[in-house]
Amino acid sequence: MKPPGRRGLALTITIALAVKAVLLYGLWYAFFSHPQTRKMRLPTGQVENHLLAAPAPTLPEKVNDGTRR
Repeated sequence: MKPPGRRGLALTITIALAVKAVLLYGLWYAFFSHPQTRKMRLPTGQVENHLLAAPAPTLPEKVNDGTRR
């Protein structure tokens, strides 16, 4: 036989997870499911090239030798 508090805890966790899932779906649907305009869509290839491209080279650090110009 289970302790009396275990069933209530499992039910509380299940309800909390269900509510969170519904809220996350609602936020996704409200803000991310449709672009604002058709012109905001980018070609898939262009997005892939931008995200998967090699990072830009970094500038070398300045040497601080204490001299002023």
